[in-house]
Amino acid sequence: MVHFVGAGSGAADLITVRGARLLSEADVVIWAGSLVNPELLSHCRPGCELHDSARLTLEEVIGIIKEAEAAGKTTVRLHTGDSSIYGAVREQFDELESLGIEYDVTPGVSSFCGAAASLKAEYTLPGVSQTVIITRAAGKTPVPERESIASLARHGATMVLFLSTSLTEKLQSELIEGGYSPDTPAAVVYKATWPDERIYRCTVGTLHRTVTENGLKKTSLMIVGGCMGDEYLRSLLYDPKFTTEFREAK
Repeated sequence: MVHFVGAGSGAADLITVRGARLLSEADVVIWAGSLVNPELLSHCRPGCELHDSARLTLEEVIGIIKEAEAAGKTTVRLHTGDSSIYGAVREQFDELESLGIEYDVTPGVSSFCGAAASLKAEYTLPGVSQTVIITRAAGKTPVPERESIASLARHGATMVLFLSTSLTEKLQSELIEGGYSPDTPAAVVYKATWPDERIYRCTVGTLHRTVTENGLKKTSLMIVGGCMGDEYLRSLLYDPKFTTEFREAK
């Protein structure tokens, strides 16, 4: 059996209870060593076989899993954050299904949730934005043209950008081209929820300078949009003048 486990956003205690239990029971753990907090491996029992997937190809990962299955062992595939976001898991699922190997998935706390917690931010503010766009800038890995930064920026929604801190000069230009004003609030969170987390608040117009001056190259998220500002409307859910299923307006 193979268990895909989301490691959480960074802090070792932000893995789920189920995820920690599965790690403690595993015979083999394949973990994303370039991104996952190594403290999480403390959950593993003595003698657990560890493999750092940062140094492996897909074929090598599947090979390790096949050997474990043949030996009747349980494998945990430990991914950063939640594996559904930039986790490269679909190709692994398809390979395992073609081999008839059973697997399941345990969700994790994504770093975009961890960043919101660190920023004490609400991405969906009434009157500001009710939509969150999770995306990345095109670099060595392309993105569909319909999902270019300029195209997505036209919505004016809250935007959370993964894997893009090495591309901020072009990114900043495309954000402005798409419709965000240069003074739109923004933030950069380096290693959200890790012990060495750093937070930089800026604007769209100063995003590139903020990233470059602080030497941020990877493991950083950028958040863009009015949700980073101070203006918003009060939620109707708790407005005394608003009737809900549970109470009448006063």
